[in-house]
Amino acid sequence: MLGEVAATGRGPAREELDARRELGERAAGAGYGLGALVGAHLAAARAALGGRATTPDRAAAAVERASEQAVGAFAEGYERAWRPAVRQEEAARREFVDGLLLGRGGPQRPAGPAAGRGPLPDGSHAVAVARAAAPYADGSPQVRRLERELAGAVLLAAKEGLLVCVAPSGGGGGDGDGVLAEFARRAGALSGPGGLVAVGRPHPGPAGVAASYEEALGALGLADRLGLAGPLLRAADLLVFPVLTRDRAALADLVLTVLGPLRAGRGGAVPLLETLTAYFDAGCVAAEAARRLGLSVRALTYRLERIHSLTSHDPADPPARYTLQTATLGARLLNWPADPLP
Repeated sequence: MLGEVAATGRGPAREELDARRELGERAAGAGYGLGALVGAHLAAARAALGGRATTPDRAAAAVERASEQAVGAFAEGYERAWRPAVRQEEAARREFVDGLLLGRGGPQRPAGPAAGRGPLPDGSHAVAVARAAAPYADGSPQVRRLERELAGAVLLAAKEGLLVCVAPSGGGGGDGDGVLAEFARRAGALSGPGGLVAVGRPHPGPAGVAASYEEALGALGLADRLGLAGPLLRAADLLVFPVLTRDRAALADLVLTVLGPLRAGRGGAVPLLETLTAYFDAGCVAAEAARRLGLSVRALTYRLERIHSLTSHDPADPPARYTLQTATLGARLLNWPADPLP
């Protein structure tokens, strides 16, 4: 076709462009890469020109225009066949990951281009969950970029606006032998300000994937309730909190017994509870806690003395401090005093 264009200056006929579109669809279905095929089209264009310096300008311009139209038609057909395949792959992978996260995954990978990528649910696996200001979506440039960067070492999928990563564990207790740590680093960079990545512990078998996923989600929930600093949270570092909440009635009793008297303070319990939170978060360093609260050290000291007077627990005494800190954590977990306790 380009030979005739070079000889006559005519443009490509409609049926010739339709044939390019059809060949593009067939090439996509056969699994050829688009880059190599476009290169072949450009090589044909160079051959039709036969040496730009000796080709009449009009013929060269006609070949260039025809080449552009032919490549455009071919790419259009290629994309027309490729997009449904991509959607089918993403749907298969999403179904596969959903099954894993619900603990009913089997050893069969998703079919299609996704086959051969990502871990099987044999052995131990750990799950990381990334959250960004903007929800993640399957097939988004962010997800595809992470897939390329991690070179298929993990299974990635967007779920309910979160980006979920499943990776095999080497059995040494690490987070996917460092793979999830690398995912956390890269996902954290993509998430931007306020983004969080939570990593569950490794567990064996398909049910272990679901358990690790629940731990990662639980870590995100704790970050929201306790204001934990990110960008990376490890469920293994937060095991004390599930222990505290396992017996909710006992925890509520501790909070009300130890901290309930703070409601008699000026302004209620909230200012004094904020004082305890800042004091413990600062490592019980009064000057740092005062700075975080925007108070003078003298004002902070007065508040701590008031807490001691109301609760009979001295924040400076180690056993009493432990009781106060545990009760303060419990108040944050139970959202007290905003939510009333029985």
